Amino acid sequence: MLKSNLPARTVVDSDFAMLNERLAQHYGLPPLEGVTVHKVALPKGSVRGGLMTQASVLSVTANGTTTSPVVRGVWIMERILGKAPPPPPPSVPAIEPDTRGAHTIREQLEKHRAQQSCALCHTKIDPAGFALENFDVMGGWREQYRAMGEGTSPPGYGKNGQRFAFHAAQKVDASGELPNGGGTFQDIRGLKDLLVKDETQIARNLTSQLITYGTGAPVRFGDRAVVEQILQSTAADGYRLRSLIHALVGTDLFQSK
Repeated sequence: MLKSNLPARTVVDSDFAMLNERLAQHYGLPPLEGVTVHKVALPKGSVRGGLMTQASVLSVTANGTTTSPVVRGVWIMERILGKAPPPPPPSVPAIEPDTRGAHTIREQLEKHRAQQSCALCHTKIDPAGFALENFDVMGGWREQYRAMGEGTSPPGYGKNGQRFAFHAAQKVDASGELPNGGGTFQDIRGLKDLLVKDETQIARNLTSQLITYGTGAPVRFGDRAVVEQILQSTAADGYRLRSLIHALVGTDLFQSK
């Protein structure tokens, strides 16, 4: 993004990904050769591109065993949109996944949102997280959840040398509706289309992240006017990353903080 001065919306969606041989295989993309990570054009309609669908992000927002729309939804709100949700009430327990596959995480969260104290936050957090449910704990693509217990296991062996113990469970539903009339989507492609409509907010958060990184301190109330000034000066250019940095380093905030 920096070398090519790409627009801020690239953090949400791009027509390329940074890949090597093993990542391309993991993503189910056309084969590459070599271990060097480099820019690769994505096939039209690919679910990859941007930060949200990188295996690194998808892995750290899962616990190694199960995925959570809540954790991934919070990550998108905080890191992409710059809208941190309030912490959960201390008396509300975390949702435990149904390893039998009888109930999906969506069904469990619907019951969770029935509690008034939970509904306000979860209607904002969950939708974006649902869009990433097609990605498993390692960022690979899936159409169905895995479950333990009775069922027909797929052929093959795991890394432990034992036959697979899981079986295919319910189909993944990655659809959702963003709050406050933000629109509906069917999968991650649709979510990206909705998010990039508000380029200014994406650029605002990216600018705030750059300020935090460059000054070692978060953006405070008194700094917001500087952020808006940077956005105004780079809007005509499409909020390109190098342009944002140039505008930032010229401010008193960067030079004196």
